[in-house]
Amino acid sequence: MFIRSALRAAVPAVILGAGLAGCSEATTTNGPGSDVPQVAPEANAAAASAAVERAEAEASASASPETLTEADLNRPVLVRDAFAGLQATLYDNCTPGDGNCAYFLGRVNEELNTLDAAMKADAKGPGHFKKPLAWMGTLRTELKNDTSTANLEKHRTQLIGTRDRINTWMQGHPDDYR
Repeated sequence: MFIRSALRAAVPAVILGAGLAGCSEATTTNGPGSDVPQVAPEANAAAASAAVERAEAEASASASPETLTEADLNRPVLVRDAFAGLQATLYDNCTPGDGNCAYFLGRVNEELNTLDAAMKADAKGPGHFKKPLAWMGTLRTELKNDTSTANLEKHRTQLIGTRDRINTWMQGHPDDYR
């Protein structure tokens, strides 16, 4: 998966670079300027294919599955990344019974759970995040592990309120998410 992602990023960049290198062959009615060196088209094609091969080799070497350890795969999300996910819901809201409400409230709940786990696993320790962890604990108690649409809609105000309080708290602690 990482190889594909790296290749998807590298190949267009190499093709774009090769295309831009071709721009140096532009001529005017007077021919290329004296400051433009003449480059054979074969040299551009060779450089482009060499760049593609290097990008593929780097992508396969840097993201090969053999280099990933189980610890890498099970590492908790960083607080800043979890908070970014929660912030993505910040200006959203819903009306209970609306078709989008189930998705929205489920997402807010999931983002809060991800942030909860990240804060507990952070090097600063859970004591640093005492208030937000307490707010999420209270919410978890109210939800009683019931993530059904009906229950999330019933606790909509608490979900959104917890999200907003955590956002305000985090804004006062920028070193935790930058």
